[in-house]
Amino acid sequence: MRTQDDKSPRCTLPPPNELLLNWARVRPNDVYLRQIKRRKFKEYTYIQVAEQALRLVTALRDLGAQPGDKISIISKNCAEWFICDIAFMLGDFISVPLFPTANSQTIEYCLTHSDCRFVIAGKLDDSSAVQQVFQDMSDLTTIALPYDSAPPCQYHFDYLISHYPPSKERPIHHDDKVMSLVYTSGTSGIPKGAILTYGAYSWSVKQIVDHIGIHSQDTLFSYLPLAHITERVYILGSSIMVGIPTAFPESLDTFIDDVKMQRPTLFISVPRLWQLFQQRIQDKLSDKLLKTLLSIPFIKRVIQRKVIHGLGLENARVLGCGSAPVSPSLLQWYNRLGLEITEAWGMTETFGYSTLNYPFCENKIGTVGRAGPGIELKIAEDGEVLVKSSGLFAGYYHSQEETRAMFTDYGWLKTGDIGEIDESGYLTLLGRKKDSFKTAKGKFVAPVPIEKRLYEHSRVEMLCLIGSGMTSPLLLVVPHQFPHFDKQRYEKATQRIIDHINQDLEPHAKIKRVLMVKEPWSIENGILTPTLKIKRFELEKKYHGLEEHWPDNQLIHWE
Repeated sequence: MRTQDDKSPRCTLPPPNELLLNWARVRPNDVYLRQIKRRKFKEYTYIQVAEQALRLVTALRDLGAQPGDKISIISKNCAEWFICDIAFMLGDFISVPLFPTANSQTIEYCLTHSDCRFVIAGKLDDSSAVQQVFQDMSDLTTIALPYDSAPPCQYHFDYLISHYPPSKERPIHHDDKVMSLVYTSGTSGIPKGAILTYGAYSWSVKQIVDHIGIHSQDTLFSYLPLAHITERVYILGSSIMVGIPTAFPESLDTFIDDVKMQRPTLFISVPRLWQLFQQRIQDKLSDKLLKTLLSIPFIKRVIQRKVIHGLGLENARVLGCGSAPVSPSLLQWYNRLGLEITEAWGMTETFGYSTLNYPFCENKIGTVGRAGPGIELKIAEDGEVLVKSSGLFAGYYHSQEETRAMFTDYGWLKTGDIGEIDESGYLTLLGRKKDSFKTAKGKFVAPVPIEKRLYEHSRVEMLCLIGSGMTSPLLLVVPHQFPHFDKQRYEKATQRIIDHINQDLEPHAKIKRVLMVKEPWSIENGILTPTLKIKRFELEKKYHGLEEHWPDNQLIHWE
């Protein structure tokens, strides 16, 4: 393990573990973490967080964990997640966060692939997958966080931090040292373990903090999976770098009330959740009535305040959206309500940081913004977006070949996204290279731009355009079940929308079949990733043979 006497260079920027210990020295009694339990906040000061993290280091060392060992954490967001992550850095371990919704096959694969020996498990909606893995991998050392939903483990977090003294170790990290292995969410197959280093992590956090102007008077709310790079950088990273109070929800059922209890000044979400918030409002207030009310100046301000207050976002000065394509019409809808949502784009391999529409520019809705400070962007000859910065991952664990394939000969990262950059430097994404499919006619179709237009004109839960090897694209729709749902009326509206969209499409891209899907897509049934992206390849597999049995001359069919 590296010690303070080590001659190797320290990190250019202080790593999170050193920052936390500094806050514990200069602001020991200030509240850092706020965990809602039984509708009340349980608060943790900086000194309490530091002490618990150091006690966990001692416990892990006594259980046999050595510097460089991989330790996994699988849990929904909670105060203990932050404490464990800090402990991993203080103990010179390598963290391997896993999504709390992952199935047993994914969990076992990631643990085996990453050579994990220790697992900390916590808040889970369903612990059966984790329990199955623990049974199958009996050589793991397991620790349960203090939540009733945690699976049975060999050791308990509360017991360990109450029976072990704080560690005296203070490892020194350097820029190229491995901090974490973060597994991609797997939209196109097996997850890959992205190697994240201390230097690239701290650099990315610093760019975001400076660009957005995050300060100590801000408040944060952590609920998007911490196993995902965006939450780990934008929320956990900035909270430690700047010293910002951060709260966690109690449950999904109490989510809106939990947001209201914290009233964050910075709030990041994903398109799917912004859609759900919209549908919740539309179910109470039709778009036609809302449009009328917003056209009356005095009433407009009342409606805007009511909606924003109802979401608990009246103090939010920065709202974010990322991780999946979002319809411009959805962002424009929120903009009319006075909520300026900054769309951002990044990937695990860029620490979630590449472009942002910040400061918010209304006439650039539909783009993912401009390159953030320190980011270089360019478009390759085949339309692929290339990125270069000091915040790139160090490669894929156990996969040199896949790592090499991610970079050009000149060190540019191949993002796999197709895009265009306008004269002002704003990037518009046109879809994934792998998303484009070739129909039976031998012509390629790029589905994402078509899907974005469909979202603009229709009220649906989710949709996905597929068609590899088919004579024409097939549109899969999960209908939105609003009050007094009328099937025939919904079909007529769908017919009008498809006719309108088809007018602007090339003949090979026209939609001639629409399947109304019976079962909503979810993480549990394997169609959505843990960050709520649609696994297009899974839908391609499931519905590939449907064309052969499609009724003649029928546009819409109900599953």
